[in-house]
Amino acid sequence: MAEVRIFPIRTEWIRLDQFLKFCGLAETGGHAKEIVAEGAVLVNGEVCTARGKKLRPGDRIRVDQYDLEVGSSEN
Repeated sequence: MAEVRIFPIRTEWIRLDQFLKFCGLAETGGHAKEIVAEGAVLVNGEVCTARGKKLRPGDRIRVDQYDLEVGSSEN
């Protein structure tokens, strides 16, 4: 199993497309939109095609071989 990388956010939530750019998996908003539309993103184990989905600390995201978690900057 791949190592989970945690990316802390400073807000209560972050949109999925913004998170993909924030963690470096998407170069632009358009690229993030394509990744999500292709069904290549799992959020908490389920395919997510809503690029505006609100992610909160503790949510797990998987894209290809990358396992990510939304963290809290308060930790």
